[in-house]
Amino acid sequence: MRIIISGGGTGGHVNPALAVANKIKSLNKNSEILFIGTEDRIEAKLVPNEGYNIKFVKVRGFQRNLSMKNIDAAIKAVTSVMTAKKYIKEFKPDIAFGTGGFVSWAAIKAAGKAGIPVVIHEQNAFPGVTTKMLSKYASRICISFEESRKYFAPELQDRIVFTGNPVKTDKFIYSSEEARRMLGIPLDSFYILSYGGSMGADAINKYCIGMMETTSKTDNVYHIHATGSIGWEKFKAFAEEKKLMNNPRVEICEYIYDMPIRMAAADLVIGRAGAITLAELAYLGKPAILIPSPYVAEDHQYKNAAVLADAKAAIVYRESECDAEKLAETVKQLINDSEKRMLFSKNIRKFSASDADTKIYQEIKQALK
Repeated sequence: MRIIISGGGTGGHVNPALAVANKIKSLNKNSEILFIGTEDRIEAKLVPNEGYNIKFVKVRGFQRNLSMKNIDAAIKAVTSVMTAKKYIKEFKPDIAFGTGGFVSWAAIKAAGKAGIPVVIHEQNAFPGVTTKMLSKYASRICISFEESRKYFAPELQDRIVFTGNPVKTDKFIYSSEEARRMLGIPLDSFYILSYGGSMGADAINKYCIGMMETTSKTDNVYHIHATGSIGWEKFKAFAEEKKLMNNPRVEICEYIYDMPIRMAAADLVIGRAGAITLAELAYLGKPAILIPSPYVAEDHQYKNAAVLADAKAAIVYRESECDAEKLAETVKQLINDSEKRMLFSKNIRKFSASDADTKIYQEIKQALK
Protein backbone atom coordinates (compact mmCIF):
# COMPACT_ATOMS: atom_id res chain seq x y z
CA MET A 1 0.00 0.00 0.00
CA ARG A 2 1.22 3.47 -0.95
CA ILE A 3 -0.67 6.13 0.96
CA ILE A 4 -0.56 9.90 1.23
CA ILE A 5 -1.68 11.28 4.59
CA SER A 6 -2.50 14.92 5.16
CA GLY A 7 -3.76 16.82 8.18
CA GLY A 8 -2.25 19.43 10.41
CA GLY A 9 -2.09 22.87 11.89
CA THR A 10 -2.77 21.53 15.39
CA GLY A 11 -1.99 18.38 17.33
CA GLY A 12 -5.69 17.52 17.15
CA HIS A 13 -5.30 16.90 13.42
CA VAL A 14 -1.73 15.59 13.37
CA ASN A 15 -1.89 13.04 16.17
CA PRO A 16 -4.80 11.02 14.69
CA ALA A 17 -2.94 10.98 11.37
CA LEU A 18 0.18 9.65 13.07
CA ALA A 19 -1.81 7.05 15.03
CA VAL A 20 -3.28 5.71 11.79
CA ALA A 21 0.10 5.79 10.06
CA ASN A 22 1.60 3.76 12.89
CA LYS A 23 -1.25 1.25 12.70
CA ILE A 24 -0.77 0.89 8.93
CA LYS A 25 2.95 0.28 9.44
CA SER A 26 2.35 -2.28 12.18
CA LEU A 27 -0.13 -4.28 10.10
CA ASN A 28 1.38 -3.71 6.66
CA LYS A 29 5.15 -3.42 7.03
CA ASN A 30 5.70 -3.01 3.29
CA SER A 31 3.46 0.05 3.08
CA GLU A 32 4.92 3.37 1.91
CA ILE A 33 3.63 6.52 3.61
CA LEU A 34 4.10 10.14 2.58
CA PHE A 35 2.74 13.04 4.61
CA ILE A 36 1.81 16.38 3.07
CA GLY A 37 1.67 19.38 5.40
CA THR A 38 2.88 22.91 5.96
CA GLU A 39 6.40 23.92 6.87
CA ASP A 40 5.45 26.39 9.59
CA ARG A 41 2.98 24.32 11.64
CA ILE A 42 3.26 21.52 14.17
CA GLU A 43 3.27 18.68 11.62
CA ALA A 44 6.67 19.84 10.35
CA LYS A 45 8.12 18.73 13.70
CA LEU A 46 5.88 15.85 14.78
CA VAL A 47 5.86 13.87 11.54
CA PRO A 48 9.66 13.56 11.05
CA ASN A 49 9.98 12.76 14.78
CA GLU A 50 7.83 9.67 14.12
CA GLY A 51 10.11 8.67 11.25
CA TYR A 52 7.90 9.60 8.29
CA ASN A 53 8.71 11.66 5.21
CA ILE A 54 6.79 14.89 4.73
CA LYS A 55 6.43 17.22 1.76
CA PHE A 56 5.24 20.80 2.17
CA VAL A 57 2.65 22.99 0.49
CA LYS A 58 2.04 26.69 1.05
CA VAL A 59 -1.51 27.16 2.25
CA ARG A 60 -3.33 29.26 4.84
CA GLY A 61 -6.79 29.33 6.35
CA PHE A 62 -9.38 31.94 5.46
CA GLN A 63 -10.15 34.68 7.98
CA ARG A 64 -13.75 34.75 9.15
CA ASN A 65 -13.95 38.51 8.60
CA LEU A 66 -13.07 40.78 5.72
CA SER A 67 -9.30 40.74 5.42
CA MET A 68 -6.66 41.25 2.75
CA LYS A 69 -5.16 37.96 4.00
CA ASN A 70 -8.06 36.16 2.33
CA ILE A 71 -6.71 37.16 -1.08
CA ASP A 72 -3.47 35.37 -0.27
CA ALA A 73 -5.46 32.43 1.13
CA ALA A 74 -7.49 32.18 -2.08
CA ILE A 75 -4.36 32.19 -4.25
CA LYS A 76 -2.72 29.53 -2.11
CA ALA A 77 -5.87 27.40 -2.15
CA VAL A 78 -5.22 27.01 -5.88
CA THR A 79 -1.42 26.87 -5.99
CA SER A 80 -1.22 24.39 -3.10
CA VAL A 81 -3.38 21.93 -5.03
CA MET A 82 -1.03 22.27 -8.00
CA THR A 83 1.94 21.50 -5.73
CA ALA A 84 0.13 18.52 -4.24
CA LYS A 85 -0.59 17.19 -7.75
CA LYS A 86 3.13 17.22 -8.41
CA TYR A 87 3.80 15.17 -5.24
CA ILE A 88 1.03 12.74 -6.18
CA LYS A 89 2.47 12.26 -9.65
CA GLU A 90 5.90 11.51 -8.16
CA PHE A 91 4.73 9.26 -5.29
CA LYS A 92 1.92 7.44 -7.16
CA PRO A 93 -0.27 6.69 -4.11
CA ASP A 94 -2.93 3.99 -4.06
CA ILE A 95 -5.04 6.02 -1.64
CA ALA A 96 -5.12 9.31 0.30
CA PHE A 97 -6.18 9.83 3.90
CA GLY A 98 -7.03 13.23 5.41
CA THR A 99 -7.54 14.28 9.02
CA GLY A 100 -8.59 17.88 8.51
CA GLY A 101 -7.14 21.30 9.08
CA PHE A 102 -6.85 23.64 6.13
CA VAL A 103 -3.58 21.98 5.08
CA SER A 104 -5.43 18.79 4.10
CA TRP A 105 -7.35 20.70 1.43
CA ALA A 106 -4.51 20.59 -1.10
CA ALA A 107 -3.55 16.91 -0.95
CA ILE A 108 -7.04 15.45 -0.57
CA LYS A 109 -8.60 17.60 -3.29
CA ALA A 110 -5.70 16.82 -5.65
CA ALA A 111 -6.07 13.09 -4.95
CA GLY A 112 -9.82 13.15 -5.40
CA LYS A 113 -9.55 15.04 -8.68
CA ALA A 114 -6.98 12.50 -9.88
CA GLY A 115 -9.38 9.62 -9.23
CA ILE A 116 -7.41 8.28 -6.27
CA PRO A 117 -9.59 6.79 -3.49
CA VAL A 118 -9.96 9.12 -0.53
CA VAL A 119 -10.78 8.47 3.14
CA ILE A 120 -11.24 11.36 5.57
CA HIS A 121 -11.53 11.49 9.35
CA GLU A 122 -13.36 14.12 11.41
CA GLN A 123 -12.32 14.43 15.05
CA ASN A 124 -14.97 16.84 16.29
CA ALA A 125 -18.72 16.66 16.89
CA PHE A 126 -19.20 19.56 14.46
CA PRO A 127 -17.28 18.90 11.22
CA GLY A 128 -14.77 21.52 10.16
CA VAL A 129 -15.16 23.53 6.97
CA THR A 130 -12.31 21.69 5.23
CA THR A 131 -13.77 18.28 6.05
CA LYS A 132 -17.19 19.26 4.70
CA MET A 133 -15.68 20.69 1.52
CA LEU A 134 -13.61 17.53 0.93
CA SER A 135 -16.38 15.07 1.82
CA LYS A 136 -17.64 14.90 -1.77
CA TYR A 137 -14.32 13.34 -2.81
CA ALA A 138 -14.35 10.70 -0.05
CA SER A 139 -15.46 7.12 -0.46
CA ARG A 140 -15.34 6.77 3.35
CA ILE A 141 -16.02 9.48 5.95
CA CYS A 142 -14.88 8.39 9.42
CA ILE A 143 -16.50 10.23 12.34
CA SER A 144 -15.76 10.37 16.06
CA PHE A 145 -19.18 11.47 17.34
CA GLU A 146 -22.46 10.01 16.10
CA GLU A 147 -23.85 13.56 16.25
CA SER A 148 -21.61 14.48 13.29
CA ARG A 149 -23.73 12.57 10.77
CA LYS A 150 -26.45 15.19 10.51
CA TYR A 151 -23.98 17.84 9.30
CA PHE A 152 -23.13 15.95 6.11
CA ALA A 153 -25.23 16.03 2.94
CA PRO A 154 -27.97 13.37 2.53
CA GLU A 155 -26.23 11.82 -0.48
CA LEU A 156 -23.12 11.17 1.66
CA GLN A 157 -24.82 9.32 4.51
CA ASP A 158 -24.01 5.83 3.21
CA ARG A 159 -20.29 6.71 3.17
CA ILE A 160 -20.20 7.65 6.86
CA VAL A 161 -18.85 5.21 9.44
CA PHE A 162 -18.30 5.74 13.16
CA THR A 163 -14.73 4.91 14.16
CA GLY A 164 -14.00 7.25 17.07
CA ASN A 165 -10.79 9.18 17.62
CA PRO A 166 -7.48 7.28 17.57
CA VAL A 167 -5.69 7.37 20.93
CA LYS A 168 -2.07 6.36 21.45
CA THR A 169 -3.06 3.74 24.00
CA ASP A 170 0.50 2.46 24.38
CA LYS A 171 1.38 5.53 26.45
CA PHE A 172 -1.38 4.85 28.99
CA ILE A 173 0.14 1.81 30.65
CA TYR A 174 -0.11 2.71 34.33
CA SER A 175 -2.81 1.94 36.88
CA SER A 176 -3.84 4.69 39.28
CA GLU A 177 -2.00 2.96 42.11
CA GLU A 178 1.22 2.57 40.08
CA ALA A 179 1.09 6.21 38.98
CA ARG A 180 0.55 7.47 42.52
CA ARG A 181 3.46 5.47 43.86
CA MET A 182 5.68 6.90 41.11
CA LEU A 183 4.54 10.44 41.98
CA GLY A 184 4.62 10.00 45.75
CA ILE A 185 0.92 10.78 46.12
CA PRO A 186 -0.96 8.97 48.92
CA LEU A 187 -3.32 6.30 47.64
CA ASP A 188 -6.19 7.61 49.78
CA SER A 189 -5.86 11.25 48.68
CA PHE A 190 -7.92 13.14 46.08
CA TYR A 191 -5.75 14.16 43.12
CA ILE A 192 -6.69 16.95 40.70
CA LEU A 193 -5.00 17.52 37.33
CA SER A 194 -5.65 20.79 35.48
CA TYR A 195 -4.20 22.45 32.40
CA GLY A 196 -5.18 24.64 29.48
CA GLY A 197 -2.90 23.25 26.77
CA SER A 198 0.79 23.62 25.97
CA MET A 199 0.49 27.37 25.39
CA GLY A 200 -1.88 27.78 28.31
CA ALA A 201 -5.16 29.63 28.79
CA ASP A 202 -5.45 32.75 30.93
CA ALA A 203 -8.97 32.01 32.13
CA ILE A 204 -8.23 28.42 33.18
CA ASN A 205 -5.03 29.55 34.91
CA LYS A 206 -6.92 32.23 36.81
CA TYR A 207 -9.82 29.96 37.77
CA CYS A 208 -7.68 26.98 38.81
CA ILE A 209 -5.10 28.90 40.81
CA GLY A 210 -7.89 30.90 42.43
CA MET A 211 -9.70 27.65 43.23
CA MET A 212 -6.55 26.27 44.88
CA GLU A 213 -6.92 28.85 47.63
CA THR A 214 -9.93 26.83 48.77
CA THR A 215 -8.99 23.25 47.90
CA SER A 216 -5.42 23.54 49.23
CA LYS A 217 -6.80 23.94 52.74
CA THR A 218 -8.07 20.36 52.69
CA ASP A 219 -5.41 17.93 53.91
CA ASN A 220 -6.12 15.03 51.55
CA VAL A 221 -6.43 17.07 48.32
CA TYR A 222 -3.42 17.20 45.97
CA HIS A 223 -3.38 19.31 42.82
CA ILE A 224 -1.05 19.81 39.85
CA HIS A 225 -1.70 22.66 37.42
CA ALA A 226 0.21 23.54 34.24
CA THR A 227 0.03 27.19 33.22
CA GLY A 228 1.45 26.76 29.71
CA SER A 229 4.39 28.68 28.33
CA ILE A 230 2.72 32.04 27.74
CA GLY A 231 1.23 32.45 31.21
CA TRP A 232 4.02 30.90 33.28
CA GLU A 233 5.70 34.02 34.71
CA LYS A 234 2.42 35.84 35.25
CA PHE A 235 0.63 33.01 37.01
CA LYS A 236 3.67 31.84 38.94
CA ALA A 237 3.68 35.30 40.52
CA PHE A 238 -0.10 35.03 41.05
CA ALA A 239 0.37 31.70 42.86
CA GLU A 240 3.22 33.08 44.96
CA GLU A 241 1.01 36.01 45.94
CA LYS A 242 -1.58 33.50 47.17
CA LYS A 243 1.13 31.56 49.06
CA LEU A 244 0.50 28.38 47.07
CA MET A 245 4.03 27.65 45.83
CA ASN A 246 5.22 26.40 49.23
CA ASN A 247 2.27 24.08 49.80
CA PRO A 248 3.55 20.47 49.52
CA ARG A 249 0.19 19.29 48.14
CA VAL A 250 0.17 21.87 45.34
CA GLU A 251 2.33 21.77 42.22
CA ILE A 252 2.22 24.61 39.72
CA CYS A 253 4.42 24.23 36.66
CA GLU A 254 4.82 25.55 33.15
CA TYR A 255 4.35 22.22 31.39
CA ILE A 256 3.60 18.62 32.38
CA TYR A 257 6.13 16.27 30.81
CA ASP A 258 4.74 13.06 32.32
CA MET A 259 1.08 13.55 31.39
CA PRO A 260 0.18 9.83 31.00
CA ILE A 261 1.31 9.20 34.59
CA ARG A 262 -0.53 12.27 35.89
CA MET A 263 -3.73 11.34 34.06
CA ALA A 264 -3.58 7.80 35.39
CA ALA A 265 -3.24 9.11 38.94
CA ALA A 266 -5.96 11.77 38.69
CA ASP A 267 -9.38 11.55 40.32
CA LEU A 268 -10.52 14.64 38.42
CA VAL A 269 -9.28 16.45 35.31
CA ILE A 270 -10.01 20.11 34.54
CA GLY A 271 -9.23 21.45 31.07
CA ARG A 272 -10.28 22.31 27.54
CA ALA A 273 -12.44 20.14 25.27
CA GLY A 274 -10.31 19.36 22.24
CA ALA A 275 -11.26 16.13 20.50
CA ILE A 276 -8.10 14.22 21.40
CA THR A 277 -8.24 15.31 25.04
CA LEU A 278 -11.80 13.99 25.23
CA ALA A 279 -10.78 10.73 23.56
CA GLU A 280 -8.04 10.22 26.15
CA LEU A 281 -10.37 11.06 29.05
CA ALA A 282 -12.91 8.59 27.67
CA TYR A 283 -10.29 5.86 27.28
CA LEU A 284 -9.19 6.33 30.90
CA GLY A 285 -12.71 6.91 32.24
CA LYS A 286 -11.75 10.14 34.01
CA PRO A 287 -14.36 12.45 35.58
CA ALA A 288 -13.80 15.89 34.11
CA ILE A 289 -14.78 19.53 34.32
CA LEU A 290 -14.50 20.94 30.82
CA ILE A 291 -14.07 24.64 30.02
CA PRO A 292 -14.08 24.74 26.19
CA SER A 293 -11.98 27.31 24.40
CA PRO A 294 -14.20 30.07 22.96
CA TYR A 295 -11.47 30.98 20.47
CA VAL A 296 -11.64 27.98 18.13
CA ALA A 297 -13.37 27.71 14.77
CA GLU A 298 -17.15 27.28 14.88
CA ASP A 299 -17.05 26.90 18.67
CA HIS A 300 -16.27 23.21 18.05
CA GLN A 301 -14.85 22.57 21.52
CA TYR A 302 -18.12 23.56 23.16
CA LYS A 303 -20.03 21.37 20.72
CA ASN A 304 -17.73 18.44 21.60
CA ALA A 305 -18.22 19.05 25.32
CA ALA A 306 -21.98 19.51 25.00
CA VAL A 307 -22.30 15.95 23.67
CA LEU A 308 -20.66 14.68 26.87
CA ALA A 309 -22.68 16.99 29.09
CA ASP A 310 -25.94 15.76 27.53
CA ALA A 311 -24.85 12.19 28.27
CA LYS A 312 -23.99 13.06 31.90
CA ALA A 313 -20.38 12.18 31.08
CA ALA A 314 -18.76 15.47 32.14
CA ILE A 315 -19.45 18.85 33.72
CA VAL A 316 -19.18 21.69 31.21
CA TYR A 317 -18.86 25.44 31.80
CA ARG A 318 -18.50 28.10 29.18
CA GLU A 319 -15.45 30.20 29.97
CA SER A 320 -17.63 33.30 30.42
CA GLU A 321 -19.88 31.48 32.90
CA CYS A 322 -17.11 30.19 35.17
CA ASP A 323 -14.93 31.69 37.88
CA ALA A 324 -12.69 30.48 40.69
CA GLU A 325 -15.53 30.38 43.21
CA LYS A 326 -17.86 28.34 41.01
CA LEU A 327 -15.04 25.96 40.10
CA ALA A 328 -14.08 25.52 43.77
CA GLU A 329 -17.66 24.74 44.73
CA THR A 330 -18.04 22.21 41.91
CA VAL A 331 -14.79 20.49 42.83
CA LYS A 332 -15.81 20.39 46.49
CA GLN A 333 -19.08 18.68 45.54
CA LEU A 334 -17.26 16.09 43.44
CA ILE A 335 -14.72 15.39 46.18
CA ASN A 336 -17.61 14.60 48.52
CA ASP A 337 -19.72 12.63 46.04
CA SER A 338 -17.98 9.43 44.94
CA GLU A 339 -21.19 8.10 43.36
CA LYS A 340 -21.38 11.09 41.02
CA ARG A 341 -17.74 10.64 40.05
CA MET A 342 -18.39 6.96 39.33
CA LEU A 343 -21.35 7.91 37.13
CA PHE A 344 -19.22 10.36 35.13
CA SER A 345 -16.50 7.74 34.80
CA LYS A 346 -18.96 5.11 33.59
CA ASN A 347 -20.65 7.45 31.10
CA ILE A 348 -17.50 8.95 29.60
CA ARG A 349 -16.12 5.47 28.94
CA LYS A 350 -19.03 4.96 26.54
CA PHE A 351 -17.31 7.46 24.24
CA SER A 352 -14.06 5.49 24.18
CA ALA A 353 -12.90 3.92 20.95
CA SER A 354 -9.59 2.27 21.80
CA ASP A 355 -9.54 0.47 18.45
CA ALA A 356 -10.29 3.56 16.34
CA ASP A 357 -6.97 3.31 14.49
CA THR A 358 -7.74 -0.29 13.51
CA LYS A 359 -11.24 0.63 12.36
CA ILE A 360 -9.89 3.46 10.21
CA TYR A 361 -7.26 1.13 8.73
CA GLN A 362 -10.03 -1.32 7.81
CA GLU A 363 -11.97 1.48 6.10
CA ILE A 364 -8.86 2.47 4.15
CA LYS A 365 -8.42 -1.13 2.99
CA GLN A 366 -12.11 -1.33 2.07
CA ALA A 367 -11.85 1.87 0.01
CA LEU A 368 -9.06 0.25 -2.01
CA LYS A 369 -11.24 -2.64 -3.19
